[in-house]
Amino acid sequence: MARRQFRAKSVIHGLCARAALCGLVSCVTMGVAPAVAEVTNSDLIDATPDAGLPRAANGRSADLLSAFFGLDDSLPFLARLICRGALGKDGMPVIFSTEIDHETLEAGDFRVTTASGAEGQMHCVTLLPATDAGELRTVLLVGAFGDAKTDPPVAVEVVGHLRSLDGALEYRGARVDVTPLAPGPTLVLAEIVDDSARDLGLGLRRTQGSRCPTGDTLQAVRAVWAGGVTLENGDEPGESERDLYRVTVRAADGTEREVTPAALADLGDGDNNHLLCLDTADTPLSVSFPAGVLTDPNHDLNPATSVAVSNPSRN
Repeated sequence: MARRQFRAKSVIHGLCARAALCGLVSCVTMGVAPAVAEVTNSDLIDATPDAGLPRAANGRSADLLSAFFGLDDSLPFLARLICRGALGKDGMPVIFSTEIDHETLEAGDFRVTTASGAEGQMHCVTLLPATDAGELRTVLLVGAFGDAKTDPPVAVEVVGHLRSLDGALEYRGARVDVTPLAPGPTLVLAEIVDDSARDLGLGLRRTQGSRCPTGDTLQAVRAVWAGGVTLENGDEPGESERDLYRVTVRAADGTEREVTPAALADLGDGDNNHLLCLDTADTPLSVSFPAGVLTDPNHDLNPATSVAVSNPSRN
């Protein structure tokens, strides 16, 4: 059954220099294969059948962790290549508690409500560029979601039958308040990287982030930001920023200490994920990052931010 028509075309890699949310509408190349095209959707109806799935089961729940009003009427010219008419629209990354099934992702799955009670106008949704193994939990909403000053978006709700990647949970009914335009990006999720997570091949070379170095890396923690982040000049974080990350770990004897990642990876792909490569096998407990270093596409600097580390994802 033709439930949707996916579109995903090239956006020049230079958009990543603008940073992040623009990274979420960039970094793919021409001539995408059908499998790669299944990451962007503009169908305004929910055509996914109701499978009777629960919102919560076996200690997991299908929740929205954040919705970040990243750009107000200012998606760039090349965003039109993700979906026609995206130029000048609003952009809002939404982060899920699990990876999601891209085959059930439709623009009509979402409802955005503004402060006045009006309903925003959805245009399209995309997983790009966060398509590496373990990353399929950030969806960029593109549309008209109100005005940041006069009638800002205040809530996002899943109204369609959007499923978790493993097919065990459904997100219908999940809701989250929107972070306004002015605040800078924060850490939303940290998880121990599951080495068994399968890469579905949904991204091309420019949506594949760098990897942790082999040898000294004993484990990695994925740090997920509310939206894509770069330095103020548009560059990717580097050694200086690696040295600013702090990971609290617990040893086998119960003692806790702070460590700095031995390396910073998952760079160069324009998404909102960083890999903190650790040279210790101690259990990661939390991740923190200081204020005023990274910026979102609206040029807002991050506040001091921290997040607890969740269990390894098996989504």
